Amino acid sequence: MKDVFQSDLLAQIKPAAALAIAAKASQKRAEGVPVINLALGEPDFATPNHVIEAAIQAMRNGETRYTVPDGTAALKDAVVHKFKRDNNLSFSKENISCANGAKQSIYNVLLATLNLGDEVIFSAPHWVSYSDASTLAGGIPKALTSSAQNGFKLTPDLLEAAITPQSRWVILNSPGNPSGSVYTSDEYAALGDVLRRYPRVLIMSDEIYEHINYLDDPFVSFGQACPDLLDRTVIVNGVAKAYAMTGWRIGYIAAPAPLAAVVGKIQSQTTANPCSISQAAAIAALIGPQDFIQTSLAAYRKRRKLMGDGLERAFGRPQTPPDGAFYFFPSITELLGKQGRDGRTFTSDMDIADYLLDQAHVACVPGSAFGLPGHIRFSFATSPEDVQSALSKVESSLSTRGTNR
Repeated sequence: MKDVFQSDLLAQIKPAAALAIAAKASQKRAEGVPVINLALGEPDFATPNHVIEAAIQAMRNGETRYTVPDGTAALKDAVVHKFKRDNNLSFSKENISCANGAKQSIYNVLLATLNLGDEVIFSAPHWVSYSDASTLAGGIPKALTSSAQNGFKLTPDLLEAAITPQSRWVILNSPGNPSGSVYTSDEYAALGDVLRRYPRVLIMSDEIYEHINYLDDPFVSFGQACPDLLDRTVIVNGVAKAYAMTGWRIGYIAAPAPLAAVVGKIQSQTTANPCSISQAAAIAALIGPQDFIQTSLAAYRKRRKLMGDGLERAFGRPQTPPDGAFYFFPSITELLGKQGRDGRTFTSDMDIADYLLDQAHVACVPGSAFGLPGHIRFSFATSPEDVQSALSKVESSLSTRGTNR
């Protein structure tokens, strides 16, 4: 029977996997099970004090009313300042649109530009919402399976072969979620050589993990590598990951001015505007002291080492550390067909994620949620103690996993 409370389009959409697993973990915690959550990409650090103080002051100043739909002039100025300081990119306020998180920014852009049947190209593994946001906006998601050997990055040959007359967007993500891959300037330039031949194709560069970069070379924005393509490029960013502000819900884009204006129009008819208090906090984050970024990055480096060592013990082989973000994405294909300690046979990455939650009391996300089955994503955006404890439990739960049937 047809679901009268759900459109045909929405019926194609699944709840965000990481949030669904986090909810299941929370339910187990409520039942008294000591679950360690390595599923969510959420820094465990407190938001910097000067950011919190800016929000408090904004409330005392009466900044508790509606703002313009896509961000105050002061917030847009702060975003312009950030792009010039961090990326040497010059924008004006007319290029900026702010939203309730980078996720809404991405959806706004796709909704503004996609016609039915337009293709949205991205590499797999990919952040879970690229696919469903494309579908909700009337497009066709086109995930291209990339190779672990090249860091799960989109290559020029792969991109060239995928582009058709229906292709409208290419989404790039660096540092990547869940892969942790970081594109170099040369790799972006090679992709740019392909994209120059297809002027109808727009480029979205998701750079939300920009400041969580473990390489010696500085982070490179797509706009820096291919400045001549900025007239059809959208750069997505936000304050959630860099400043531990996930709950404040402020994301933003830099885009060609006509597109930024259309995105603002969409927002005026949806969420009206980002929270006025969060906007004040984001201004403080973007233009205030930046030492928090290096402090948290140093902590992530230590956690990355802890998790790499723990996963090596648990899976019996070395793990390639991510170049950016705060995730490991190991293959678990060697476990398929084997049995867990409770006798269940692993037939998929979802089975293994469920098993680790039930037996090790560790929450993680199956790779199928990111378009690449046979992997598991573990987040190290949590305390070193939790990382060590969780990986010890994973190792123990897999230590007597049995033989192939």
